[in-house]
Amino acid sequence: MADSRAPEGRGIVMYFAVVLLLMGVLPVASIVAEAAILQGGADLTLLIGKWFVFWSVGVRLVLAGVRQIANPSFTAESIFEVKDKGAMIFVQELGFGTLSIGLLGACTLFNPGWITPAAVTGGLFYGLAGAKHLLKAGRNANETIAMISDLFIFLVLAGYLVALRFRYG
Repeated sequence: MADSRAPEGRGIVMYFAVVLLLMGVLPVASIVAEAAILQGGADLTLLIGKWFVFWSVGVRLVLAGVRQIANPSFTAESIFEVKDKGAMIFVQELGFGTLSIGLLGACTLFNPGWITPAAVTGGLFYGLAGAKHLLKAGRNANETIAMISDLFIFLVLAGYLVALRFRYG
């Protein structure tokens, strides 16, 4: 007999894989690739900001925002464990904000002057969301993944902003 929880398990694995790619693997791969292309002429601080903002704030939040708008039940039910259909409108509105922050991050490839504002905005979003998840007792697997990834990106972006402050005044 098939395990009735298998689709949920696959969903958690897929969610974890996407988060891992967008918040770790792809930013690091982009940093390494650009540093190799620039052959030692790369400023590591700027590369960290550029690629973590693009992938983790930009692409990640655009995808999350679109999903929250198009399928609010995923966020409501699998992360917040809310099944009330009335909550879907709030998740969709959260999606509008998430999409907006994500678009700012994604556009940094076309306007590098937006990297710092996107790092501040995305970093605050991730830091506050991560803190909220951290304070919640009885987190499910998806919420734990969200909490860890949110706090990780908050720390990366905060480190980037502190490094910028001390490096460039």
